[in-house]
Amino acid sequence: MKFKSIEFKNDELFLLDQRLLPENEEYYVCRTYMDVEYAIREMVVRGAPAIGSVAAYGIAFAAADNPTEDEFISRCNFIMQSRPTAVNLFWAVKRMMDVVELSKQIDYSELLLHAKLIYDEDIATNKRMAEIGNEIVKENATILTHCNTGALATVAYGTALGVIREAHYSGKNIHVYADETRPRLQGARLTAWELVKEGIPSTLIADNVAATLIRDNKIDLILVGADRIALNGDTANKIGTFMLSALAKVYNIPFYIVAPMTTIDFDIEKGEKIEIEERSADEVRMVGNSRVAPLEINVFNPAFDVTPNENITGIITEKGIVYPPFKENILKIKE
Repeated sequence: MKFKSIEFKNDELFLLDQRLLPENEEYYVCRTYMDVEYAIREMVVRGAPAIGSVAAYGIAFAAADNPTEDEFISRCNFIMQSRPTAVNLFWAVKRMMDVVELSKQIDYSELLLHAKLIYDEDIATNKRMAEIGNEIVKENATILTHCNTGALATVAYGTALGVIREAHYSGKNIHVYADETRPRLQGARLTAWELVKEGIPSTLIADNVAATLIRDNKIDLILVGADRIALNGDTANKIGTFMLSALAKVYNIPFYIVAPMTTIDFDIEKGEKIEIEERSADEVRMVGNSRVAPLEINVFNPAFDVTPNENITGIITEKGIVYPPFKENILKIKE
């Protein structure tokens, strides 16, 4: 890897500020749990696995000044309320709170060690998913991806973009089409930046170009990430994913989700139960600092959509590829 998106050192958490890419590579420094909540809410950091890892460090920060039990729980809840859709956030906070419950003490040093464990596990998980996912990538494949699922969305390597990295490094001569991903342009600002950094042959497209490429047999495989997966395989991911899945189904293009087991919500039966975050209208009315729509216009700006399981070929996890029937096979690989 040619950069680090998340790094903890000297009691500070350094986050490559994704709001500033690709123009500026600057780090946002978190020193408190409030800094972490801000970083997640304002999308300094984004991507479900990355949010989980950063939240874990936030819980450690929440213990730094020897809070009472009530104060600590309140701080944990504060971090959990930063964004509603990515299940990794809630998983990480619960795991950190379980450490406290087990040890019967709110210990900053112990929580830091556990945050580092979550950090290291994410790296190993992503590498394993990349190796497993590479098995379904054919030589000379042209791959379409959406949003950002790389080292910026995780601790390192990535989910869907991790599979793409692995295919590139193993010499499969792939080419990648990256959707720009309106309205926050994560594909254009982040995925394109990572692809260029890694020297992976790639082309950036406007979101509405994808249908033409799929229709014209220019796409062999679609790989996307996930923010939450229901027990039946329905998957919440960046808005626009559902549209790609529907096109893939019509034109018989393999459509795979790449996500760690921590992104599966075993408590939600179907995708309709997943809470979808709606974000600021100005994300659509503005591009950067430029206004592109009247301030008076109403805006509907969901951050995610839900892809129904019938549109999904398989779900690539660190434990293997899950194929339909999803509920039955997801339960088989549950720890």
